[in-house]
Parts: sequence; C-alpha cells; structure tokens
Amino acid sequence: MIMYNDPIISNERDAMTSPTVSLVVPARNEARNIPWVFEQIPACVDEVILVDGDSTDATIPMAQHCLPTVRNVQQSGPGKGNALRTGFLEAKGDYVVMMDADGSMSPGEIPHFLHFLEHGYDFVKGSRFVAGGGSLDITRIRRMGNHVLLMATNRLYHASLTDLCYGFCAFRRSFLDQLDLHAAGFEIEAEMITHALRSGLRIAEVPSLELPRRNGRSNLHAISDGRRVLRTLFSERPGARSSTARHERSAS
Repeated sequence: MIMYNDPIISNERDAMTSPTVSLVVPARNEARNIPWVFEQIPACVDEVILVDGDSTDATIPMAQHCLPTVRNVQQSGPGKGNALRTGFLEAKGDYVVMMDADGSMSPGEIPHFLHFLEHGYDFVKGSRFVAGGGSLDITRIRRMGNHVLLMATNRLYHASLTDLCYGFCAFRRSFLDQLDLHAAGFEIEAEMITHALRSGLRIAEVPSLELPRRNGRSNLHAISDGRRVLRTLFSERPGARSSTARHERSAS
C-alpha cells in the first residue's frame, strides 16, 4: 500500500488514450448541495451518475439544471450501500469514483485518485489522517469510533490503513466482481475495503480534506452504523464463513 503526498497533478488528459471515468453520487434530499458539488467536477470525469434515494425535494431537477448530461438513476432499495451498488452497475467508465452529495468531499481531489489508478493501483481511498489530509467536520465520537474500527481492520486483515469510515474512493471497474458488494447501508465502505484487502488488490491512500456538510442533516447514525461496520469487519474476515452465508445475511 502507498500513501500519496504530492499536491500537484494536472487535470489535463489525452481523451484518445486515457481511461474513461464514471462518478457515482448517491443523494437523498440534497438539492441545496448539488450546485456546489456539480460545479466543481473536473473535466477528467466522463459521466456523472446521480443515484436518487426517493428524494422529496428538488434533487433531481437541480441536478439536471446544473449538469444537463447527468444520468439520474433510482436506487432499487433503501440505504447508501444499495445506492452505490446501483450506481456501480450503471457505470460505463474504466474507472469508477464514488463521493457524497452533501459537499463534504471536494470533486477537485478526483485527479489525485485517478493518478494512482493510472499508475497501476486497483483501489484508491481517501484518508483524512495521512499527511495532507484532514477533517473540518468530524466529531469526537466519530473520530474515536473510526479509530477503534480502523485498529480492528488493520489487526484482522494485516493491513496498515490510516482511515476507514470515509466514502471517497475510486477503483477499476473491471474489479467490481472481486469487490463482491452486498451491503445495504453505510457499512458498504468497510465492505469495499475488506474485500479489496482479501482479494489482494493494490490499494493506495491519498490525502483528502473532509469539509462540513453544506446544508441539511446527515443520515449517518454513529452508534448504530458503527455497529454494522464492526459486524462487517468480523464477518468478512478471511475464513470467517462461506460466501454463501455472507450473502444470505446481507439479503435478510
């Protein structure tokens, strides 16, 4: 695994030779945040997929207004995990980037993720706790919870990650089957990382600055979602149980 600390990467890409990029953005009632997010999407992104979770505000019309080429997809079930899996299946790019719609993640950082995919890595994740990263939003409880879950991950999977519960990631779409995703909720971020580790994918961490949510309230519940992440870490560890059993539990 490598940690990245070079802040200067060109956004310019040769459209004839560079892989294509899909950006998957799950959203539920994020109409007030969509303009800020969409206006910062770099030119290296070829398609934007907005996965709507039954929004009752103007999320979809606002997305279409800000980016007429956006692909609006309705998720097939509840939860962030379901939204992301829906978006991944719709993505057509060689590389898939996932980020939130609340303004807490800057689209301007996407080229940093792509840099490592273009140089041989398979899965790239943002880190708030590597040199150059940070958070202007994390609470004390969330920081403590992330630290405990991170230690469990590194111990169970013999890894040396610096961040876990942060959903700014990118990966090669050709490895979607290896990621074998089934989680329905926020624990999908941990599922992605543990499956990437188990599959032997080449993982890089890049510094990312987590910004405060611009408007509205988060759907994250630190305690209950933290428990789901912990269950995922133990149930998905090598040798814990068969793939069939995992899938049956995820579907229940």
